[in-house]
Amino acid sequence: MIKTKVAFVVYGVHKDGLLDPAGMPFVDDALIERSKDALRSAGLDIIEYGTIIASKKEAKECLGALKKMDELDAIVLFSGTWVWAAHLTAAVRDFSHTGKGIVLWTHPGSQGWRPVGGLVMHGALKEIGIGHRFVYGDAENRTYIERITAYCRAAAMKNRLNLATVGSYGGRGMGQTCGAADPSQWMKIFGVDIDSRDTEDLVRTAEAVTEEEIAEARKTIQPLFSEPIPRNQAADRSIRLYLAFKKIMAKEHWDYYTIQSFPGLGDYYSATCFAQSMMLNDGYGTSTLSDFNTALTVILLTSLSEEPVYYGDLQHIDPYTNEIKIIGDGACPPSLAGSVGPAKFAEHGIPTEGEAGGLSVDLVCKPGEGVLARVGRNDGQFEMVIVRCSVFEPDASELQKRRDECGIPFWPHAFVKAHCDIEQLLEQWNNEYAVLGYGAHLYEELIAFCEQTGIKAIAL
Repeated sequence: MIKTKVAFVVYGVHKDGLLDPAGMPFVDDALIERSKDALRSAGLDIIEYGTIIASKKEAKECLGALKKMDELDAIVLFSGTWVWAAHLTAAVRDFSHTGKGIVLWTHPGSQGWRPVGGLVMHGALKEIGIGHRFVYGDAENRTYIERITAYCRAAAMKNRLNLATVGSYGGRGMGQTCGAADPSQWMKIFGVDIDSRDTEDLVRTAEAVTEEEIAEARKTIQPLFSEPIPRNQAADRSIRLYLAFKKIMAKEHWDYYTIQSFPGLGDYYSATCFAQSMMLNDGYGTSTLSDFNTALTVILLTSLSEEPVYYGDLQHIDPYTNEIKIIGDGACPPSLAGSVGPAKFAEHGIPTEGEAGGLSVDLVCKPGEGVLARVGRNDGQFEMVIVRCSVFEPDASELQKRRDECGIPFWPHAFVKAHCDIEQLLEQWNNEYAVLGYGAHLYEELIAFCEQTGIKAIAL
């Protein structure tokens, strides 16, 4: 999970202990401390700015200094009391050119005239088109704190994508029309470069992996599985591919990647299922079939969640119960295994999709709250479908029957209850793949990411 560094800046003209006509301080110092503590408790790394800004000089000094902090992800401008908006607007506009997130936070209350300071700045930034989120809410209310943290964490994600590189091995997989990417569009919207390599380099790197490296990898991998790693060529090639991915990522300075898998590599060397499973488990943003839209979704959820991410087919959707089975073709992070379906090994068993074979992962995902999501394009424009969901484990007595239903019971399964109108999900979804992320907080964070990048959020 990414760490988010946020500057907390208080503004207002009636400061430095100035009292109102009733003898009360305009600025409530205790409230400010509680507000900062609430953000820290929600996981933000807070940078405090010591001066309450009011004049153009103070605003310029403050925001000019913050502008130079590369590690900063966002700024929270906290209304201490009312303010002359013109004294702050130019400095905020200049800061906005960094692309970092801007939150205006006003804590309700009549004392101090805080709402006046919040609303006048909200209106000023709207007037000149500066993107921001305005939050009017209590520090003690989790909903309002989540609106702030979600926006700041989404800003951090946006900042991480800027100047990143996504590598691509091979061409389009399985005729995926709804996973192709326009490199210029990715650069324009996200600041991400798309690079590519032939899979021959991957195979050469895999074959150069030493027996000692394989033996060491086996020691690291084994604790994640409930049975011994097979000792055969298919297993060795799968481990070689896993290590080769890491070597090339380091050599090429790629941040994320996608791979064609088949037709191609999976037909003549090894299926990529196991290697992809381990890369996801290690926290790498990736996808198969050179599906860039799924890759982007995995990148976002991997960065924002404390758990690894699973992507697979929406293999069955029950319109009466809202139950969905997500079944991937052998790729799933082993650490997501639950109690009824611990992580085991299988062989990739579909001759039309990877005739060379290779290890795959056999498990049932653990229970938890999270989201189903996927970035896609509609008439060339990005959109993201986002759905709250609960992952559950079927009763052990019914599990094998439920897995046999798909005809390929040895591939990884996630049993999910979608909290939405299923007809709307079917209408709005943009691929056969869904990406599952653990963490209820992801829903608001993905919406906030869309808000900051101009992606249409379809939050069901």
